[in-house]
Amino acid sequence: MPHGGFAQQDHHVAQDNEVTTSFVAFPHDLLSFHTFEMSQTNSQLKERVRAFWQEHPCGVKFADAEPGTRIFYELVEAHRYEKEWHIPDAAGFANTKDQQVLEIGCGLGTDGSQFAKAGAHYTGVDLTEAAVNLARRRFELFNLPGNFKVADAEQLDFPDNSFDIVYSHGVLHHTPDTAAAVREVHRVLRPGGRALIMLYHRNSYNYRVNISILRRAGVHLLRWKAGIKLAQIFTGENEDSLREHAQQLRSNSGYLSAAEFLNRNTDGAGNPLARVYSKQEASELFKDFSDVKLQPYFFNKRWLPILGPVLPRPLEAKLAARWGWHLWIYATK
Repeated sequence: MPHGGFAQQDHHVAQDNEVTTSFVAFPHDLLSFHTFEMSQTNSQLKERVRAFWQEHPCGVKFADAEPGTRIFYELVEAHRYEKEWHIPDAAGFANTKDQQVLEIGCGLGTDGSQFAKAGAHYTGVDLTEAAVNLARRRFELFNLPGNFKVADAEQLDFPDNSFDIVYSHGVLHHTPDTAAAVREVHRVLRPGGRALIMLYHRNSYNYRVNISILRRAGVHLLRWKAGIKLAQIFTGENEDSLREHAQQLRSNSGYLSAAEFLNRNTDGAGNPLARVYSKQEASELFKDFSDVKLQPYFFNKRWLPILGPVLPRPLEAKLAARWGWHLWIYATK
């Protein structure tokens, strides 16, 4: 996706001969009640996630053109593969001819179109109607074959063993139950099928330095009008985005907590959920797969003060291999 931003009890009166039974059953009742509460909380959070991405389809801001037009999609694609030049090779688009490919979080259909061009039998799903409509429109404009539907990554509406490849780039860390989504990936893959999943990397320069130190220190500038201007000069961030962060800082009492600060400083100030994963945490998520390989990519030079603009690509690639923001998981069922 997208990348970087400045970012319920009923009471029961027991009879004497029911006391022991009721007491023994209570822990189970409490567990069931807790599970229900968690389910309700996740459902509410997921609705907030859906609402955010419905209003802000991933990648739209990178094209100064009317969404849904041919030039819009061309500009989005050019920006994506200029900034994230590693994606075509990392995803292996060219090697997917005749493969059944599912993309979870199809976005604008940018990566999906590369699978389709390579001859894959492509299906794209997304939590939002906005993304599905825009992705479908792209395929129509460029005469590409593909199927699209609105779907929840945690409850995919596909039979077991349906796909050769499941691809998801920067999506599953935005769903409340990421582990459930990974289990769904495993379920719908055929034996020997491959998952290509990107999650945000905990041990990255962006998280350890940019978000946790630089942005956390700099966010206090946003308490003053002059500070907003100063932050805009230093970061190159859109001023409207900085004002949205300033509003969050004033109105959201939890804004500076570690979890909330991460949420708001990955994909926009209004983003309600984002998570990061270490290699060990990612390996645990994919423990049901027979083979798992991990590789960090993407060192956004904009996050490196002074040196970033002149950083040569070979050095950028070396930094990304150790400190990259995008942790790619290659897992075989």
